[in-house]
Amino acid sequence: MAILPHHNPTLRPLQHARLSHHNSLPARIHCSTTSTTPAKPSRDQIIKQPTIINPPTALVQTSATVSARPVLNDPSLQSTWSHRVWVASGCTTVLISLAKSLTTAVDSHIWIEPILAGFIGYVLADLGSGIYHWGIDNYGDSETPFFGTQIEAFQGHHKWPWTITRRQFANNLHALARAVTFTVIPLDLICNDNAVLHGFVGVCSGCIMFSQQFHAWAHCTKSKLPAAVVALQDAGILVSRSQHAAHHRPPYNNNYCIVSGVWNEILDNSKFFEAMEMILFFKLGVRPRSWTEPNSDWTEETESKSLISEL
Repeated sequence: MAILPHHNPTLRPLQHARLSHHNSLPARIHCSTTSTTPAKPSRDQIIKQPTIINPPTALVQTSATVSARPVLNDPSLQSTWSHRVWVASGCTTVLISLAKSLTTAVDSHIWIEPILAGFIGYVLADLGSGIYHWGIDNYGDSETPFFGTQIEAFQGHHKWPWTITRRQFANNLHALARAVTFTVIPLDLICNDNAVLHGFVGVCSGCIMFSQQFHAWAHCTKSKLPAAVVALQDAGILVSRSQHAAHHRPPYNNNYCIVSGVWNEILDNSKFFEAMEMILFFKLGVRPRSWTEPNSDWTEETESKSLISEL
């Protein structure tokens, strides 16, 4: 059992009251004690020292290796038979899905639902193109598994954006066509009588596969484009040259969507990509390339300058 310490109070000297020779008054004694126990501090006197938590150590994001300078008649911009086969297979799977949606809609006499599903697929394809474009623009490098080739190509595209207009059709689309083929074929084989599903899948996958062609058209002048493409761009159905041009100007962190571009303003004004970058930084410690001042790898080199240097 603990014994508390006993404090001996200090008594002040007794003060005797004066006695009258007529009356006898009792003596009044005044006592006071002084405790040696320190006073407890009040709540207001407690100062809490703030604890500084350092953010996670940032992992230095390796810059993607930029492709070699393009040259006239560059073989890497030409289509191969392998490219053509993949584009043909991708188009076939998309057409099968759309055909199943159409035939099922005719047999079941439903039209609004498949059309609405196709419209949703078109809108979400634009959103998906923006998220994917943002990802490969800001993370990874040429050594990244599965995506390294596309990351390297997109970094080269920022350096020489005009090269996309020189890529042949199948060369530009084969990578996405291959992904669409492997994704859509199982749905074509399994789902037969679902007009809504095939309407969504057909339009969404088709827009994703052709998004690189829409992207290429956004780098062409109107005088070099078919009248139908110009009309679709002016109507906002396809991403326009003026809208996509903002993506190739500093700070290179906006207007990522390349199907219709309808999501660009929404995503940029809401700071969606900035929020995603902060989450990835604090969770994984990885910095996006858009946080770094653009270097020579990101500085656009005009077509005339590149071609003159090759002469």
